[in-house]
Amino acid sequence: MPSAAPPLDLLLIPDWLVPVEPAGVVLREHALGVRDGLIAWIGPRDRAPAANEVRELPDCLLTPGLINAHGHAAMSLFRGLADDLPLMTWLKQHIWPAEARWVDEAFVRDGTDLAIAEQLQGGITCFADMYFFPREACDRVHESGIRAQIAVPLLDFAVPGARTPEEGLHLAIELFGDLRHHPRISIALGPHAPYTVSDENLEKIRVIADQLDAPLQMHVQETASEVEQAVAATGERPLARLARLGLLGPRLQAVHVTQVSDDDLALLVESNTSVIHCPESNLKLASGFCPVERLWQAGVNVALGTDGAASNNDLDLLGEARTAALLAKAVAGSATALDAHRALRMATLNGARALGIETCTGSLEVGKAADLVVFDLSGLAQQPVHDPVSQLIYATGRECVRHVWVEGQHLLDERRLTRMDAQALAATARAWGERIRAGDQ
Repeated sequence: MPSAAPPLDLLLIPDWLVPVEPAGVVLREHALGVRDGLIAWIGPRDRAPAANEVRELPDCLLTPGLINAHGHAAMSLFRGLADDLPLMTWLKQHIWPAEARWVDEAFVRDGTDLAIAEQLQGGITCFADMYFFPREACDRVHESGIRAQIAVPLLDFAVPGARTPEEGLHLAIELFGDLRHHPRISIALGPHAPYTVSDENLEKIRVIADQLDAPLQMHVQETASEVEQAVAATGERPLARLARLGLLGPRLQAVHVTQVSDDDLALLVESNTSVIHCPESNLKLASGFCPVERLWQAGVNVALGTDGAASNNDLDLLGEARTAALLAKAVAGSATALDAHRALRMATLNGARALGIETCTGSLEVGKAADLVVFDLSGLAQQPVHDPVSQLIYATGRECVRHVWVEGQHLLDERRLTRMDAQALAATARAWGERIRAGDQ
């Protein structure tokens, strides 16, 4: 007789389980089992196998961990530094000078830790980061237990940690090799934007990306003025330029894309390029409105990002999902645009697809990593629960996140961080704030 399977490490029994794939499914009276960091079993709770640990989760919804597909983690230490300004004024007159003055390895270490903790408390199990001193960010991801894509920023001019574009590319190649087999960290190339990277350097980046089979993340067509200036200078819209240079494709994560012509849409569809929608940052900077429903109906994979806390000002992906759903209805002029289930899909499986990790995470399927989040829907503001996904998107805040696991490791337990010291993180952030304010006087 074959030997019996070993007991599960963990069995979770929520009131509702939403796997995301298949789409639109809500399971009642079901449970999920974890073994060796992977989802090992999903089925009716009365047929659940034996487990070393069993957690009953009444009034709770179990979903895949949220995936924040774009951000600048260490910029959390610039939160609120330069609010209520247009994008280029904010960037050129405030953020770039502040970065030149303050950003070093210690800044990135402490800012990334702060961002990771905030994201875990909000149910985020994976985030995409594009910021300076990326090796420092990789170290913080490794220590914290979260999952991340770290994009090495590449620009035509000197930035903190890279004096030349060649130095930035060398760092990217080195990091890619060092972390090629890391279970939770992937390395991407991060050409900042079409207006900060020349054709020559974009061609070099494409060659390296092809050689490494590495993802690319880039801010693209964030504002109407960006597109207008590009057309005036070169006669090409940025997406057309990227297509000419061979950068469009399934490896490219085009961030923002608030401006979409018919030709742009055709390029995105034909190339299978993903779009990362950052609705609250776009709203706060008055950058424009990404036509999410139009992209979705055309077959473009649209994921969700917070952008950095300096332009948002939080790393709340659940809040982004709600804003995205409401904004999509207004932009499309249709109440049926981007329903709650699709908004959750944007925040989970679509994000995994954009980052190229959909075989590992993004949905609750046997064999995938146990990247899980539990939302408590027992509050008065969530009653009555006719549809738990609608309640999650339209009536629930990130304070309802109760548990988070990444690869089966319990990183948030009853809202308590298990690997990070929240009080120490807050003290460090306050110290940075005092230092920055004093230096700006």
